[in-house]
Amino acid sequence: MYLAQTAVAHDSNLTLVLHVLPAIVVILATSALCGRLALLLRQPRVLGEMVAGVLLGPTLFGSITPGLQRAIFTPEVKPVLYVISTIGLTLFMFLVGAGFDHGSGAAGGRQIRHAAVLALSGMLPSLLLGAASAVLLYDRLSRPDVSTAEFALFLGGALSITAFPMLARILYERRLQNSRLGRLSLLGASVDDAAAWCFLAVLLAMHTGAGLWHAMRTVGLAAVFTIVMLTLVARLLRPIGERVQRTGHFGFDHLYLVLGIVLLAGYFTDYIGIYSVFGGFIAGLAMPRHPAFRAALHNRMMDIVSVLLLPVFFTFSGLNTQLGGLAGWAAVLPFLLILTAGFIGKYLGCALAMRSIRFSWRESFAVGGLMNARGLMILIFINIGLAYQIITPDVFSMLVLVAVITTAAALPLYRLSIPAHMERRMTEDLPESAPSPAGTPANVPVSASVS
Repeated sequence: MYLAQTAVAHDSNLTLVLHVLPAIVVILATSALCGRLALLLRQPRVLGEMVAGVLLGPTLFGSITPGLQRAIFTPEVKPVLYVISTIGLTLFMFLVGAGFDHGSGAAGGRQIRHAAVLALSGMLPSLLLGAASAVLLYDRLSRPDVSTAEFALFLGGALSITAFPMLARILYERRLQNSRLGRLSLLGASVDDAAAWCFLAVLLAMHTGAGLWHAMRTVGLAAVFTIVMLTLVARLLRPIGERVQRTGHFGFDHLYLVLGIVLLAGYFTDYIGIYSVFGGFIAGLAMPRHPAFRAALHNRMMDIVSVLLLPVFFTFSGLNTQLGGLAGWAAVLPFLLILTAGFIGKYLGCALAMRSIRFSWRESFAVGGLMNARGLMILIFINIGLAYQIITPDVFSMLVLVAVITTAAALPLYRLSIPAHMERRMTEDLPESAPSPAGTPANVPVSASVS
């Protein structure tokens, strides 16, 4: 009897593998093609990967060949894709945190205050305009079992978020991550996103009836976790960084330890109600800042995370996106209102904030364009909203389109604001000792490592 049950379980597992592997091959092929097309259009590769995910969903692939699309992305495959995508996002945010050069330079109280001003100026206008749009559109777009306040807060929160990984990849690609503009943008975006996730934790507590105490408990545990990681864990890891810097050897034992810390950090933040990607990011910040250690992390992990794991997440989101339902003025006008509210709030809010702290108008509008990109983070945000049934599939699809459009606009707006000769001066002004992106060696092309 036991042998028969074992054989059945083995056959079931083998069948699942035979479904998952072809799905991943299709995802990689489509992402590679769309990523290459994005580069030809002078857009970041990640935008092509986002579009690839949408194309593999019901909008195109499912519309042209619905039988084949259902055969590749079966109901059994989707949970596996979800797990893979969650691990990929957590590891990518870890690498972003590990590459963030927060320990050097004059990152004192003034820079933190400026980052807080930038974050609030990007969040509050988008939040208020998005909430106002939601109130106007409530009868047309909301689920009947979701209150006006919940719908307004969720839509405003989604529009207030910034694609921190997206912004980091653009700045790394242009070697601006350690410039005054780059450091402030990264710090402001990290504050923006951390606040957005705490905001979502409170909103979910309201929606599920868990109460304000549960939400405050979540925020408190997140604060304690951050303090412990950035003090105790960072101090315990420092000798490893010194050893790697001295010997140049980053072995499997080191990698086992790092991956264990990252996944446990992601598990803890997911468990307390804040998505696992922020556990990964905080774990990255806790890593030793030694250049050799950071370079080893990047060289071992970045390519496989960017090429294999992140495209799975984009596809998982794309499977829930149906843009065909947005045809006609009945859907187009609400979508345009949502897009305009999000774009104006973030772009002008961030630009005016940068100008108020004595950046030039060109630099200010460049940061406004970059902070307006929503990419990965809004996709994560709205996937949670769809899973908790706060928004409908139509609203989800609208917000996916907002993510694609604002992400596509980021680089053109940046280039329009900062010409190539001005950007060269900005990079030339950096000190020679400034680390390369995410710890990459200076002779590794940035576009190859992060795009």
